[in-house]
Amino acid sequence: MRKLINAPADVVADALRGLAAAHPSLRVDVDTRTVVRAAAPRPGKVALVSGGGSGHEPLHAGFVGFGMLDGACPGEVFTSPTPDQVVAAAMAVHGGAGVLLIVKNYTGDVLNFQLAAELAEDEGIEVATVLVDDDVAVRDSTYTAGRRGTGATLFAEKIAGALAEEGAGLDAVAAVAREVVARTRSFGVALSPCTVPAAGEPTFELGPGEIELGVGIHGEPGRERAAAAPAAEIVAAALTAIDQDMPLAGQELLVLVNGMGGTPLIEQYIAYGAAERWLAGRGATVARPLVGGYVTSLEMAGVMISVCRATPEMLRLWDAPVETPALRWGR
Repeated sequence: MRKLINAPADVVADALRGLAAAHPSLRVDVDTRTVVRAAAPRPGKVALVSGGGSGHEPLHAGFVGFGMLDGACPGEVFTSPTPDQVVAAAMAVHGGAGVLLIVKNYTGDVLNFQLAAELAEDEGIEVATVLVDDDVAVRDSTYTAGRRGTGATLFAEKIAGALAEEGAGLDAVAAVAREVVARTRSFGVALSPCTVPAAGEPTFELGPGEIELGVGIHGEPGRERAAAAPAAEIVAAALTAIDQDMPLAGQELLVLVNGMGGTPLIEQYIAYGAAERWLAGRGATVARPLVGGYVTSLEMAGVMISVCRATPEMLRLWDAPVETPALRWGR
């Protein structure tokens, strides 16, 4: 294992210290493992909190800031944050208008966020929860009951975050986040595994010339092992799976071509070009593209494609200003 770390047990704490040093717009508490806006809470604003295992950076802490999240709680690598972390983040950002929890559909996250919501409500905080379950590759995996939560998380955090910034109430902010999730599908492909620092060995093995179609962001198995293929064929397989589950013809789309952590940007742009051509050939329009490593899996090589059938209101909110460590425009 070759990683730029000090010690496997200190990875998350050391990363949080570095995050705090690099981004003074954030208030980072290494002890409680919470990251919140430095100016939080904002009175009268619905607060958005999300979180999950570390190793998926910039998700979630990299999306804390104006126009997106108010707080995030990073767990250990590929491990859910504890209920206490989630409650601490919610209390730190609650401005009196309620807190929206955005939760990826992994068993540990679902259980811990549910308990945290109950504890926060005991403290007098109104809580709403949105479950992200956009991955079309598999149902019921090692980590989930139902579909896994992946790239739709970014779409929901950005669009709901913009609406919250405008002063909308908790019900409206939760509703738009749920609509985004319902209109988004994702599919991931791995070209190589990743290595969790504490484990010291790859999360799975691929034989020479093999790829994993439908991989999860923790290295969970996908639909099948397949032979390596040109980028256009891999992208077509991903989009075909999405299109079979949620028809794309004639739609205006938000499209995320997401590097999994070890994928060079040059390859991500090759994948995006292939995706745009495939979609155009089926009468779909990419209204807003986003290319980059936003929902990663440590150093895994591969790509995940997320597609949202956007409404005009979603596009308006997507275009609204955002200023976070990992996503920023319009300010």
